[in-house]
Amino acid sequence: MFAGDQDIARAILELEAFLPEPLRALARVAYNYRWSWTTDGPAMFEAIDPERWVRCGRNPRRLLSEAPPPMLTHAAADAGFVGWVNRVAAELVLDAARPCCDGGVEPAHPVAFCCSEFAVHGSLPIYSGGLGVLAGDILKEASDLALPMVGIGLMYRTGYFHQRIDVTGYQHEYWLDADPDRLPCVKVTGEDGRPVTVLVPVDDENVTVQVWRVDVGRVPLYLLDTDLAVNSQRGRWITSRLYESNRAIRLAQYAVLGVGGVRALRALGIEPSVYHFNEGHPALGVFELLAQAQARAVPDNPSDTVWEQVREQVVFTTHTPVPAGNETYQRAEVLAMLGRIADLVGERERFLALGRIDPNNPNQPMGMSALALRASRHANAVSQRHGQVARAMWQPLFPGRSVQEVPITHITNGVHIPSWLRGPMRALLERYLGEDWLRRADQSATWAPVQDIPGAELWAARCTARTQLVEMIARRATSDRLRRGDRLDYAEAAGTGFDPERLTIGFARRLATYKRLHLVALLPERALGLIGGAQPVQFVFAGKAHPDDIAAKEVVRQVFALKSEPSVAGRAAFLEDYDMALAAQLVAGCDVWVNLPRPPNEASGTSGMKSCLGGGLQLSVLDGWWAEAFDGSNGWAINGDVMEDTQAQDQRDARALFDLLEQQVVPMFHERDAQGVPQRWVTMMRRSLLTCGPRFSASRMVREYADQVYRRD
Repeated sequence: MFAGDQDIARAILELEAFLPEPLRALARVAYNYRWSWTTDGPAMFEAIDPERWVRCGRNPRRLLSEAPPPMLTHAAADAGFVGWVNRVAAELVLDAARPCCDGGVEPAHPVAFCCSEFAVHGSLPIYSGGLGVLAGDILKEASDLALPMVGIGLMYRTGYFHQRIDVTGYQHEYWLDADPDRLPCVKVTGEDGRPVTVLVPVDDENVTVQVWRVDVGRVPLYLLDTDLAVNSQRGRWITSRLYESNRAIRLAQYAVLGVGGVRALRALGIEPSVYHFNEGHPALGVFELLAQAQARAVPDNPSDTVWEQVREQVVFTTHTPVPAGNETYQRAEVLAMLGRIADLVGERERFLALGRIDPNNPNQPMGMSALALRASRHANAVSQRHGQVARAMWQPLFPGRSVQEVPITHITNGVHIPSWLRGPMRALLERYLGEDWLRRADQSATWAPVQDIPGAELWAARCTARTQLVEMIARRATSDRLRRGDRLDYAEAAGTGFDPERLTIGFARRLATYKRLHLVALLPERALGLIGGAQPVQFVFAGKAHPDDIAAKEVVRQVFALKSEPSVAGRAAFLEDYDMALAAQLVAGCDVWVNLPRPPNEASGTSGMKSCLGGGLQLSVLDGWWAEAFDGSNGWAINGDVMEDTQAQDQRDARALFDLLEQQVVPMFHERDAQGVPQRWVTMMRRSLLTCGPRFSASRMVREYADQVYRRD
């Protein structure tokens, strides 16, 4: 039982009123995002009204409340469809009835997983990129493993920005309001029937925060919201935008997420066994925990003892070594917005010192990452190499210790396989890997039958997935080009030029400059030679640059500079407004997934792991997860050595990229046997699935968190 159970039940009853009696089980399914990773859950909702399903953003609550009654009546009269609905609904009930696992966490005291963004599904727009996708996958996997967990995040009313690219390749941003009352979530109420709220001190205002609940399988995700009439305009704006540009508002968001998150859980009657801070954004919560511990402490109890009690409640995962992910704030900035939070512990100087590298240097800025590291009993990076980088980066925080002695371990990221494995490859693996194989996905033995899948079947699945991707690219790229006013012949070339039998190479991720999309355009003559050669390839790109990242926006313009070449129009496309739905289609359909981070800045990365699941092959710099995954036979690798001269490094890596594509990737793709199967390519696909499937699954990752981090013997 969790806070909000009655609110969920009430919302389900209200939605049932819109539905014919045979379809009323759909209401319960719609209010739990577990449908999104059930094999045919999305297809079930789409079958009701395919066009409306897309128009309402694949939001099942909106679909069921807005679908025309004749459409619902027709579906209710279809015995096969009703049986489909009842089967999916029964699966949800059975899943909820499973006993909790023995993961070192008691059901009465779940893990509180705190993060600034969660990518649960595209219809819940509270995410921007990899951090949110990882957080969403952890909640889903905790549900699958029956590990007691609750999520804590923010209900962004306008979410992250939407992207449009103009004819020059310049990115423009716009925001759309997300109405929680039309999402599959509920406002949590107390015994008096009124919304549960808490107060968070921000500057000179006590901001009122209400709580929404979203169900992610067995895991409730509680989202904090300040858009209330009782708050000032500034207070209401705090939870408006994800990664808001205004630094003062970002500090206010950290206060609501951290202090507000701890207070909200207490108000909801939830006593976590551990708080897992996913990146530094929730770190201010330690001061609320400290205030609570001080209030309970016996007189004359040393403050160091209280601090250690708080540290025992907190674990921390750091996700990036780049400055944008580890922001710092000057003394005046911090105290202006958070001074009264500092007063929770009684000493403003101590408050500031806990977030400084050198606590004795009052001139140093305060950072959330430093605070989280100092305030946690366990800290981890998200790949083996990232662990090495993080220990060196944060060694000054631990004076007297060598880099090797810095207490930061690593748990390499993984992906939630049921969410990201789809289409023909999922159907193929389900035939060969045995019943209930997804519950054993982190075991190498589960994947062993991949070795016995005939090459022709693996290749057929790959070709079908590529065909589906090319069909999507043709529609979407044509629409994008028409919308931004490109020439008609250029716009139409996207619909006719992409070939379902052509080697398809993908690059899609957040467009930070260190991701180096510009390497593709750094040697234009070689890029054009690949696109227009005797054995041409086709490229598909996607990604968003943060609105304030002018350098990253310029990267897109550099790639667009090639579009005037005649061969490019029908063989290269940049797809706008990258999101979860587009990502899923790209990783499922691309033959080769390219990742070009400037080492050692890639903490882990997960898009390549998803591509592996679909039979895609990796061509990546040896950084992040690929540094420990590459074995010489499961993909291709670019030198991951660090160079101080970044321009020389870019030239070196661009040459390596095109050398691999020209000399290895393209020839291997076109080397076919008598049946038209590229056997060497298929052998590499098998090796990729066998080595990456179990090792980079979210089930392995979450089990490691449970055994190595959450469990206290």
